[in-house]
Amino acid sequence: MGMFSDHRREELLPLLRPNVLMVGLNFSRPITDPQPFRNFHDLSPKANDFKIRHAFVGTEFYGAYMTDVIKLFEEVDSKEVLRHLRNNPNLIEENIQIFRQEIADLGANRPTILAFGKDAHAILKLALQPEEYGHLIKATHYSHRIEKESYRREVWEQIQSAKANS
Repeated sequence: MGMFSDHRREELLPLLRPNVLMVGLNFSRPITDPQPFRNFHDLSPKANDFKIRHAFVGTEFYGAYMTDVIKLFEEVDSKEVLRHLRNNPNLIEENIQIFRQEIADLGANRPTILAFGKDAHAILKLALQPEEYGHLIKATHYSHRIEKESYRREVWEQIQSAKANS
């Protein structure tokens, strides 16, 4: 049995928003739990991804497709991720092709992309063409040391500002 029962999956399907993508840079640590979706539903007490749910519950972003721009490269330190990408520049294009395929598989049309952190945003901004998305929004990373209510306010200010300036 997967993470959700068949009945629970049926309840969740109407919540899915395939034209909204939330994108992190990469996996921060290995996922050993066989349950699906653990990259943004981490059971570790160190995890801060609960802030995402808190920030978006009850909004048009709740139910977004969540992924990472760099696949299968586990590293907590984003500086190390960026160093690895500088030393292996072909990895960015390979991962962007996978990302584009995810968008196609979702059937998304010029999705709103919420990039968590400056590094994920910078890679997407450089690699994607403006016609591939409706909005590309840089949001504070959920691991930032900030209380969940403050995180929610900050991210919504960033979303509103980005939409107003586009």
